[in-house]
Amino acid sequence: MLDLTAGYGMFLSDEHEMLRRTVRDFAEREVAPHIRTWDRSGGEHTEGPEDRPHIRPILKRMGELGLLGICIPQKYGGAGMDYLALAVVCEELERVDSFLRVVISVHTGLNSLSLFQWGSAEQKQRYLIPQAKGELLAGYCLTEPNSGTDAVAMQATARRDGDDYILNGEKIWISLADIADTFLVIAKTDPTKGARGISAFIVERTMPGVASYPLHGKLGMRAGNTGGLVLQDVRVPLANRLGEEGEGFKIAMAALDNGRYTVAAGATGLIQASLEASLKYAEERHSFGGPIADHQLVKRMISHMVRKLDTSRLLVYRAGWMKNQGQRNTRETTLAKWHATVSSFECADDAIQIHGAYGYSDEYPVERYLRNARGGIIYEGTRELQELLQADFALGRRISPPLRCELPAYDPTEWGA
Repeated sequence: MLDLTAGYGMFLSDEHEMLRRTVRDFAEREVAPHIRTWDRSGGEHTEGPEDRPHIRPILKRMGELGLLGICIPQKYGGAGMDYLALAVVCEELERVDSFLRVVISVHTGLNSLSLFQWGSAEQKQRYLIPQAKGELLAGYCLTEPNSGTDAVAMQATARRDGDDYILNGEKIWISLADIADTFLVIAKTDPTKGARGISAFIVERTMPGVASYPLHGKLGMRAGNTGGLVLQDVRVPLANRLGEEGEGFKIAMAALDNGRYTVAAGATGLIQASLEASLKYAEERHSFGGPIADHQLVKRMISHMVRKLDTSRLLVYRAGWMKNQGQRNTRETTLAKWHATVSSFECADDAIQIHGAYGYSDEYPVERYLRNARGGIIYEGTRELQELLQADFALGRRISPPLRCELPAYDPTEWGA
């Protein structure tokens, strides 16, 4: 079979390819043989993380492999690789199942990279280092029951009380809600100031007043944990505020630049999975005297998958290269996320069509690919939002102004790779 990851030497080094093989071996050996069972059990109305006993051992193993801190400098407990390595990890994890990539998106992309970008020296020592080592698991809390894309409409509040803040509110659609040890929570410190009245906080699960609950009946990513987080008079020390007061909206949007990058990379891996499954089945399945791979319309679907795989991967790697250079990449990351997630759903849909009736059952993985792919078109910025952003960038109505704290450029010497 054609090597679907070849031809990207302009972006990737030998070390990246070694990483790809390591992650692929891990995912195929320790997850792929069990994922259908985990997905099936996750589709039932379970009560919490104890009903998914596979999660903690898998996350522990990911931590041991250095995947949870892959692009965090070694001095902060990470593997010291670059942002392109983060994309490679996400590709290979979602090639087997999306729930694995979601862990990286939330723990590393949304939370740990935010601490790396905005955190104080003390916050990095206390939280970033154990998170990069996999000793602590981290979540990200922006969405609420009545606010998603319109984040400024959030209702969670953080009221200053001496050297503390008192947090109240509810967050929903939180990955690792029942499992994470720490959360990056975005809340309003001054509801009269709109986006400038929002701040960010590091909240520990063990703080009094923090509670979580699981969400039931998800369409996809059933093997992972998703839920809500309730904050009731949670006292958070001033030292746990990330960035300055009123800077939370910028922090949240900067986090989404990293999160969308990981989602786009993962969607690229899902496209590859759909293509690989389709190539294999098209050669095995015979009709009208030969393999269905001989049929022109099947070839057409396969060729479209190839096109979408290469364009998605190139868009992701361009964004990763820009991150390595320390360049703002909101437009490029947004475009990659939009293109790759929509393409992953279309490719999974075509993969089901190629598999025929078998594609409609979980005897083959392509129906799971379709269910998982649908979420990516919604979370971390809907398809419609990405379209509007791209138009506004093209029209010159949107720019990416400098941030007080930029995401650090990759420095192999300083990062210790």
